[in-house]
Amino acid sequence: MRILQLNFEKGWRGGERQTLMCMRQFRAAGHHVALVARRGEPLARAARSDGFEVYEAGRVASLCLQLLRVARSFDLLHAQTANTLTWLAVLKPLLRRPIAFTRRTAFPVSEQKQKKTLWKWRRADLFVAISEAAAAEPRRLGLAVEVIPSAIEARVLNMDRAREFSGRHGLAGRKVIATVSALTREKDPCTLVRAVHELDRVRNDFVFLHLGGGGDAEQPARDLVAELGLNDRYIFAGFQHGVEDLYRLMDVFVMASKYEALGSSVLDAFVYSVPVASTDAGGLPEILAGGRGLVCKVGDHHALAQSIDLILNDSELRNRLVQNAHAYVLEHHDPRRMAHRYLDAFKASVTRFGARG
Repeated sequence: MRILQLNFEKGWRGGERQTLMCMRQFRAAGHHVALVARRGEPLARAARSDGFEVYEAGRVASLCLQLLRVARSFDLLHAQTANTLTWLAVLKPLLRRPIAFTRRTAFPVSEQKQKKTLWKWRRADLFVAISEAAAAEPRRLGLAVEVIPSAIEARVLNMDRAREFSGRHGLAGRKVIATVSALTREKDPCTLVRAVHELDRVRNDFVFLHLGGGGDAEQPARDLVAELGLNDRYIFAGFQHGVEDLYRLMDVFVMASKYEALGSSVLDAFVYSVPVASTDAGGLPEILAGGRGLVCKVGDHHALAQSIDLILNDSELRNRLVQNAHAYVLEHHDPRRMAHRYLDAFKASVTRFGARG
């Protein structure tokens, strides 16, 4: 098959990493894969350096023109983001190609947006969600959804980089608690800050690393850190290229999300043997079930702090969580397994679309 991937996001987050992983796996299975992406962004650069054909656009208008020019030379168009599905839905009568869409969020659809969202979703010939939580809203609205969880790849870690980072931030001899998430409202960094403040009352042997780029909750989080006197305890380390190198520094990985379709950074923690404490947002309970992590209610910073403290104090619990999580992620989030599930669904969609004429 000839498969065109679409991801027009800025920056480099879980969805962009998953897009590139899909492309690599589809190519390894013998298919031709190309990408439509935002000009100059990390995904476009990474895909081109990997030898993929990349169609770049700076604005929506130029992206739509690119689609009108090249899309009909492909067998299937795969929207990896909601905005690219919108443009494919509008152009579908002209493109005349089957559309696949992967939903990577678990946000509820407001009543005001329901009609527009449903119109767009119905234009997809194949609707994929990365978790049961991400599938809930489209199913509620009557759509058929196939759940294909995101995958994760273990990479060879650069321990020299980890040691340099540790020295730069004074981590030696301290317990390292960390998260990898943007400073956005759905990730709820203020609950993380309050949990760290709670933990600071009972122990003084740790530092908290917030690894991730800015967002609409960055300033409130920074203000709260200053207000609670945590400037030496809570480190805003910013976005890190190759953040996987830093997982070996962590004693506990934490997520405080309000909304989370799956949580690919939690899967990283599983792969690199870091125990996890998390809220129960969206798809997080799905991957943390079965003794793979400690889970508390969204917004409950007291319970989150207690979970972190318990993991740090109980080596048997920590080892059990790590072992359960590592075995799970290798079995259920393998990249080749993910790719073959997509490819089987793609082939069926292309066949159905062709039968309809």
